[in-house]
Amino acid sequence: MQVHPLDAEDPTPPFEQLRAQLAGRVADGSLPAGTRLPTVRAVAAGLGLAVNTVAKAYRALESDGVVVTEGRRGTFVASTAGAGTPAAEEAARAYVAAARRAGLTLPEAVRLVERDW
Repeated sequence: MQVHPLDAEDPTPPFEQLRAQLAGRVADGSLPAGTRLPTVRAVAAGLGLAVNTVAKAYRALESDGVVVTEGRRGTFVASTAGAGTPAAEEAARAYVAAARRAGLTLPEAVRLVERDW
């Protein structure tokens, strides 16, 4: 699995760029369930990041249910990665309902999500 370079011009913190990249690849199926992620050290070295930056991204992915860490075995894409979980689907439905009640258009609602992501 290859991690793509981060955008140094992007104001988004590097750990969040990495988290979003990996979560997106899980969501679109390019990182299927069970895929072993590279070690934190390997990703840090490959991207020229601090180990703690990559570890923070991995912890966020684990907290979101996208990956699971199995001690010395490594970190793997979860079999039920966050995007399709019932809790995620319910949260999306609740946001859509609230956005519609507020009179937002779809592009406006998406823009708010992207801004706060």
